[in-house]
Amino acid sequence: MKIYVLNGPNLNMLGIREPDQYGTANYNDLVKKIKTHCKNKGIKVVTFQSNHEGDLVDAIQLAYLKNADGIVINPGAYTHTSIAILDAVKAVSIPCVEVHISKVEEREDFRQVSFIRSACQKTITGKGLDGYIEAIDFLAENYKD
Repeated sequence: MKIYVLNGPNLNMLGIREPDQYGTANYNDLVKKIKTHCKNKGIKVVTFQSNHEGDLVDAIQLAYLKNADGIVINPGAYTHTSIAILDAVKAVSIPCVEVHISKVEEREDFRQVSFIRSACQKTITGKGLDGYIEAIDFLAENYKD
């Protein structure tokens, strides 16, 4: 199984940006956690982070071209604004899980809108970095070849 884990804007600032919301672990800690978990599960994983919407669209399309079995995506602020990312996920028809480190449902009103959610099989919020592991396990359990 091959899973792409995609992160949007400001996820590279983990550990610095609002640690009360996102914790003190940094982005490298997240990547290490994901890679270790996937190695132990025999899952190939590609991790990617960008602050640019088009780069995330390109990464979703690359997942398709590289025959990914699943996508875990934290679009960051693009969750609430990006039809382009939604359209890309819909276009590739790869099972996708939306992840948010914080409990977005308990935050500002504008964070209550998720454009990508309608194209995802599951949404995980408020579980910190462990939400990524839960998303990977969900894809592995439900979408193996």
